Amino acid sequence: MSDSTPATPVVLDVWCELQCPDCHQALTDVHALRAKYGDRLDVRLRHFPLEKHKHAYAAAQAAEEAAAQGQDWPYIEAVLARTADLARTGEPLLVEVARELGLDAEEMDTALIDGRHMLIVDADQAEGKAIGVTGTPTYVIGDERLDGGKSQDGLRERIEEIADRLLAERG
Repeated sequence: MSDSTPATPVVLDVWCELQCPDCHQALTDVHALRAKYGDRLDVRLRHFPLEKHKHAYAAAQAAEEAAAQGQDWPYIEAVLARTADLARTGEPLLVEVARELGLDAEEMDTALIDGRHMLIVDADQAEGKAIGVTGTPTYVIGDERLDGGKSQDGLRERIEEIADRLLAERG
């Protein structure tokens, strides 16, 4: 590999639910990991809406619409910052956040009605179940699954250890 060819980034899948307060807290770790690794770490949000949260499935669909409009992480972070509001308000909050970020709020509303992103959310959830995800946040890096739903203590350090090892293996 020449010096001009960037190495393939390490992928960190974050199985998340946008009505989950623990996922909101996990953003601190996500920000720190992004700051440390930059484009050497590809942080991907994977949807895992939990039945106990009434608006989580709609929020996952809304995040996909925000991604289609080019604002995935800003939208995800804005919704996670308002998990209590989402629990109270539901779908109107999802459209309001879209409007606040300058997204096409009417298109967001339409996407929630027509369900155009349901297959993506369903596929993520099915894959999560298949690999043993039971709660959120859950991190998958390399071939390791780390459950942040029970405790997030030490998880960032463990993710960094795995990322460092995988990056070293890639040269």
